[in-house]
Amino acid sequence: MSRENKISGLCELSLYIKNFSDKKAENYNADDERFSALLRKSEIENPWFTIENQKFALKQWADLLTPENIGNWLSTYKTPINSKRVGLILAGNIPMVGFHDVISVVLSNHIPVIKLSSKDKRMLPFLLEKWNEFSNGTVHYEFAERLENFDAVIATGSNNTARYLEYYFKDSLSIIRKNRTSIAVLKGDETDAELQLLAEDIFRYYGLGCRNVTRLFIPDDFVIDRLFENFLNFKEVINHNKYANNYEYNRAVYLLNQERFWDNNFVMLKEDEALFSPLSVINFSRYSTLDEVQNFIKTNEENIQTIVAKPELGLESIGLGQAQNPGLDTYADHVDTMRFLEVI
Repeated sequence: MSRENKISGLCELSLYIKNFSDKKAENYNADDERFSALLRKSEIENPWFTIENQKFALKQWADLLTPENIGNWLSTYKTPINSKRVGLILAGNIPMVGFHDVISVVLSNHIPVIKLSSKDKRMLPFLLEKWNEFSNGTVHYEFAERLENFDAVIATGSNNTARYLEYYFKDSLSIIRKNRTSIAVLKGDETDAELQLLAEDIFRYYGLGCRNVTRLFIPDDFVIDRLFENFLNFKEVINHNKYANNYEYNRAVYLLNQERFWDNNFVMLKEDEALFSPLSVINFSRYSTLDEVQNFIKTNEENIQTIVAKPELGLESIGLGQAQNPGLDTYADHVDTMRFLEVI
C-alpha cells in the first residue's frame, strides 16, 4: 500500500505543478506564493536557473509523471523487500537534474540520503515536501552535507570529481557518473521547422546539460547560413550576463589565435572534430558517408549521452527537439538505475 500511496502522491504532485504553472500571479494562494518566491530565490542564487528554465523543467516533469507513464516504467522491475539507504550526490548544472534519481530510489522502496548541489538547493526540498504531503507521509528521505551510514551511492559529477568519488566510494556499491554531451546528425533535407527544433536541443538551459547538443554533423553540401537563420528564436541568450561572458571570451580567443569560425553575434560555429565544445560554441564537421559518423560515435560512445537525428538515418537516435524530453526509462550514462536499486 505504501508504494501505491507514493505513486498516487507523485501523480498529485504533477497536477499541483500544472495548476501552479497555469495560474496567474494575482490568483496565487499562500502556497503558490511560497513556490514562486522559491523560484525567484533559486535564480538569484544561481543566475543560470532563470525562471523560464525552471518552469520549463517543472513542465517536463509534470507532463511525464502520469499514472500510465509511471505504471509502464515500474512494471519491468521488482520492488525490493528490504529498504536500504541510498546516498545521492546530485549535480546542479540544470534545474531538477537529480529528480529522477530521487524518484527512482523512493519508488524502489529505499530511502534517499541526499546531498544537494549548492547550485540547485531550493526546488527539490519543496517538491519532496509536497510529494510526502500528497502521499500521506509515506515518502521518506533525508538531506545530508556529508554522506554517512549508507548501503549504496549514486553520484554525479565532472570527470575530475568522478575520479575522487570512485576512490572515495571504492568499497561501496555505486554508480558514478561523469561528463557527457550530445550530438546531432543532419541528413540535409531538414525543414526550417526541424532546424528550429534542433535549436531547442542546443540552447535550452544555455547548453549546460549533458543532453544538450554540442557537436553537429552536416552533409558536405549543407549551407551553414540555414543554421543561423533558424537559431534566431534563441538570440536572447546573449542578454544573459554569464552566457555573454562565455561568448565574448571564446570569441576573443579564436580571434587572437586566428582560428576560423562562423559567428552570428550570439553563438559560434567552429569546424572542429572535438566532441565537447565551450559554452556558446557548437563544433561541427561535414561528412560524405554515414560510416564517418558511425565511426565517430563508436569511438566516443562513452562520452555521448544522446544522438539527435531523423529516424531514416538509421542511428540509435531521438527526434529533433526531443533532447530535453527524456522518458522515465531513459537513464544517465545509459546505466539502468532501477536495475541497480533492485539488487542492492
